[in-house]
Amino acid sequence: MLRRLFTTYLKFIQIQILSQIQYPFSFLFDVFTNGISLLIFFLSLSLVLQRFDNVGGWRLGEIAFLWGTAEIAFGLMDMIFSGFDPDSFSVMVRQGTLDQMLLRPANITIQIFGSRFILRRLGRIAEGLIIFTISQVLSPIVWTLPRLLFYPVVIFSQILFFGGLFIAGSTITFWTIERIEAVNILTYGGNEMISYPMHIYPDWLIKFFTYLIPLIFINYYPALFFLGKPDPFGMPAFAPFLAPLAGLGVFLASLWFWKFGLRYYQGTGS
Repeated sequence: MLRRLFTTYLKFIQIQILSQIQYPFSFLFDVFTNGISLLIFFLSLSLVLQRFDNVGGWRLGEIAFLWGTAEIAFGLMDMIFSGFDPDSFSVMVRQGTLDQMLLRPANITIQIFGSRFILRRLGRIAEGLIIFTISQVLSPIVWTLPRLLFYPVVIFSQILFFGGLFIAGSTITFWTIERIEAVNILTYGGNEMISYPMHIYPDWLIKFFTYLIPLIFINYYPALFFLGKPDPFGMPAFAPFLAPLAGLGVFLASLWFWKFGLRYYQGTGS
């Protein structure tokens, strides 16, 4: 069963890739423009830090580590979970495209996953890799075996976390029809938030993104482990390793919510 679903998904993705690389110049230009704007924004930040030296005690190389990690993970997530982007999914609901998919003899979740696979997000991933490389030059990390093994886990955890928020945001449109801007605040805004050290934010915001939506555990706390920095909040010693739990928890909760939404979805009449 799982093998058949995976094969179906790969066929959907193959179609998406072939359609996007049909015009190579246009594709490469899209990839370039998708990454260059964020890279320029980071370079602007570096110029500011030349004057102020640090943000909350974190120097440019350390912030670059946060930023690069967040961009790599979010770029991968935004490519894999493109079909569940609430902005585009709400259009599918409004136009009745989702109703058509539900009539097809194929798993609806796999259909949504395979409906979009935006390759131009490679630009964002490349931008993240460049900034991550800069971080290793400015604040080199001693890559012990535990750190080498844990870093991919952090990336995967962030993909699951934000992918789960995408799925939850899309599910909400079953009832609202239109997208909810608050979802973008949590996804795109959340990604920007974790690109900086979390202790610089107001206390109420830190508590919200610690105890209600555990955003603090997917990038900031792992960075404390990789960079060898002290914990300003006095969390337990295992806090830097909660990223997999936070990511998987949000993802599984969103899948449950998605199935709940499908069960009660009645269509738009379009």
